[in-house]
Amino acid sequence: MAYPWTFTFLCGLLAANLVGATLSPPVVLSLSTEVIKQMLAQKLKNHDVTNTLQQLPLLTAMEEESSRGIFGNLVKSILKHILWMKVTSASIGQLQVQPLANGRQLMVKAPLDVVAGFNVPLFKTVVELHVEVEAQAIIHVETREKDHARLVLSECSNTGGSLRVSLLHKLSFLLKCLADKVISLLTPALPKLVKSELCPVLKAGFEDMRGELLNLTKVPMSLNSEHLKLDFISPVIDHSVVHLILGARLFNSEGKVTKLFNVAGDSLNLPTLNQTPFRLTVRKDVVVAIIAALIHSGKLTVLLDYVLPEVARQLRSSIKVIDETAAAQLGPTQIVKIMSQTTPMLILDQGNAKVAQLIVLEIFATDKDSRPLFTLGIEASSDIQFYVEDGLLVFSFNEIRADRIHLMNSDIGVFNPKLLNNITTKILTSILLPNENGKLRSGIPVSMVKNLGFKSISLSLTKVSGAGGRERGFINCLQRHVDI
Repeated sequence: MAYPWTFTFLCGLLAANLVGATLSPPVVLSLSTEVIKQMLAQKLKNHDVTNTLQQLPLLTAMEEESSRGIFGNLVKSILKHILWMKVTSASIGQLQVQPLANGRQLMVKAPLDVVAGFNVPLFKTVVELHVEVEAQAIIHVETREKDHARLVLSECSNTGGSLRVSLLHKLSFLLKCLADKVISLLTPALPKLVKSELCPVLKAGFEDMRGELLNLTKVPMSLNSEHLKLDFISPVIDHSVVHLILGARLFNSEGKVTKLFNVAGDSLNLPTLNQTPFRLTVRKDVVVAIIAALIHSGKLTVLLDYVLPEVARQLRSSIKVIDETAAAQLGPTQIVKIMSQTTPMLILDQGNAKVAQLIVLEIFATDKDSRPLFTLGIEASSDIQFYVEDGLLVFSFNEIRADRIHLMNSDIGVFNPKLLNNITTKILTSILLPNENGKLRSGIPVSMVKNLGFKSISLSLTKVSGAGGRERGFINCLQRHVDI
């Protein structure tokens, strides 16, 4: 469903120091009152609220109201002379959604504009009344059971002091006297009509909106052979922002949970919108798990002389500097094996994102050898970019650097691994980098954004300060929506 608004979508990757910090939820979907207003307005339109207004039983409501007074019989005799009375036109104005003073509730106001007409015997003129009335309701968090909370809409009624009924045209003295009497009967009946006729539609629209938001969070995110699923935990209203607190679970290809991400700590450190109507914030450990799931591969085994003969020649030359005999052992079936030893580490610094990996590199002289000539442990790092392509949030490593190299074991004696720095970087760039980027290109479906009706996303990296002065990094996904 495309909503007719233009605003910015902000997607945050939270890089907080999780030890000793006030912990944030794994994922937070933060919505401003502007988003709530537009979504609720669309749901009311779907429920044909205008038709509900046009079908208001005005005459019946007036008859019921008159039966309660001491002049009920007299009033009924007047109402019997009304041949017909109905709504001739109706509309609902722009909704207002505003925080209440306690900061934990939102007030929804729906202004209604109605023109009603009636006709009586002996007068050919149709008397038209202009009715202005406002419905209001409260959005708040309801907790029914322990750890079970949800957003609800309640206390729906007519706003005190917002009711106004007036004549649209000048009338003769006698007809005006009759019209004034009808107005005096209609005015006290309208609040009851709002409560009985409009409030159910308002509540139904709100339930549809709440259900849509929850369904958006339940769509699994495919990560190659694995997938990430978000779990709704609870809502929080913080002044003009509605936060949906979400947990996350990572599933393997067999459908088993491999990682569980929950809210930790006694208090929530929630993001701020900073004039942005919409934000999706993902905690650092969840982002790291996403990247690890996308690039996970086990060992890479390459017949170097067949696939990359020039790199094989450079490797032989580099090893020759260390040990000529070992270099001579490298045959046409020499093998390079590469594997990631640990989960990647995400680092956000000075407006840039970087991923650090611990890589194990093994060099075998031939494909018949069971023991490598040597094994290197490499502390590698890559600058990472985020962009959107064909509805997917895509990660990409720009390059890969061998920051530190350690000799883990060797069959050719002890040597300084720094002598292999250039060729090691060449091997990682030629083999590991394209392999990981190929997997990262599968991306993450951003169906949550697409289903809300957005068209395009641009990305930027900023840093903000979190609780206790700790820095939290955000990757901001700025998205403009074109009205369709």
